Amino acid sequence: MTSTRLRTARTATLHRSWFATGILVAAAASMQHVGAQGAYDSPPVFTATNLLGAAGVKGPHYQIAEAVRTDEYFHEFTLSSTYGSFEAIGRTQLAVRIQEIAALAALDDVSKTEVFLASAGQSVVNVGKGAAAAVTDPAATAKGLGAGIKRFGVNLGRRTERAVESTTDDKSGGEGSGGSAAGSAANSVLGVTAAMRRWAQKVGADPYTTNAVLRKALEDIAKVDAAGSIATKVAVPIPGVVGLTSTVGGIVWGKDPEEVRKINEKTLGALKVPEPIAKALFGNRWFTLTYQTRLILALGAVNVGGVADYVETASEAKSEREALFFVESAEMLQALHAREQVMGVLTDSRALVATVAGGRARALLPLDWLPWTAATHKALMQIAARAGQELKAARLEIALTGRESERARVEIPKTGWTVVPAKG
Repeated sequence: MTSTRLRTARTATLHRSWFATGILVAAAASMQHVGAQGAYDSPPVFTATNLLGAAGVKGPHYQIAEAVRTDEYFHEFTLSSTYGSFEAIGRTQLAVRIQEIAALAALDDVSKTEVFLASAGQSVVNVGKGAAAAVTDPAATAKGLGAGIKRFGVNLGRRTERAVESTTDDKSGGEGSGGSAAGSAANSVLGVTAAMRRWAQKVGADPYTTNAVLRKALEDIAKVDAAGSIATKVAVPIPGVVGLTSTVGGIVWGKDPEEVRKINEKTLGALKVPEPIAKALFGNRWFTLTYQTRLILALGAVNVGGVADYVETASEAKSEREALFFVESAEMLQALHAREQVMGVLTDSRALVATVAGGRARALLPLDWLPWTAATHKALMQIAARAGQELKAARLEIALTGRESERARVEIPKTGWTVVPAKG
């Protein structure tokens, strides 16, 4: 019996070794082939109508520009609205921007009601009228967005490789995500009152938003309605909340910032995240209190080997879009774990890679667009080899929220990966 078990263990070890070696050989051959052909994707040409449909480019109070830039993994949208111009990097951020415009419209309507005007007295609340000063300069924003996306796309692989890359994000102020005050995310808790949180919940907005126009509107309405009497008298259409689960929403709307921070600290403690790493996450200027809460609660719901290490990876985000990438990756992990048990997570990796039953390693990629580029090729080769060696994976899957290019659809299987639809 003992000898049978030993033979079985040796066979399994050999199979894993053969798999990892096979991935390395296949990836090397793939790299040589592509290098010889020079067959990498050029930046694609998309329009808003192509991506969203004719009905999706315009709505109450906003219009999305037809030109859409897609240098790497995310589409970049520009919105003009009654309340100013806004930029959105990625389709999930676009949904948030549209929801923010709806929230501004709702607050604007509230500011014109008789009950509000009676309470305001001599105070004048003009929702969105300060947009010209609050929204980032469009030309500078476009320049910052393009540079930030390029830097983000350099490496989906090891975190430690990112440490030696360019740090010009910090020098340039990083991305300006239309209506955001660059560098304000970590300070977004300052001045957020109970009245602001109450009105944010009423209009379905993030109380710690980095959208300067929405933030100002919430502040102005909350000053007039500090006691909350107006909120109980004014009817606002129930909004469709974007980006917040009922659990996260209940926390950021219902608890003061210090209470939220304590919940997050306790969860990180349960994950055994070292105190210096926790401090780095809390001090990262791109992680709002809401982003922190979404990331931490999602990882806390899984709590397997490697999860604590991903907190360190997230703590090094160099832009708001990167912070959101890490948040959405963690939420994909939580959703995967709800369907089938996650066994572990690859460490020292910016792409979140989880192992599940059947020896499968699944890379969770909340991306709009997966092009076949040298950076993508290198990352997939590296992760494939590491998944075989470190996670003992026998099958590799990519869960992609967006879609891959036609060339990527052909080339990705040559590196050992299979693209599967991401599930909620």
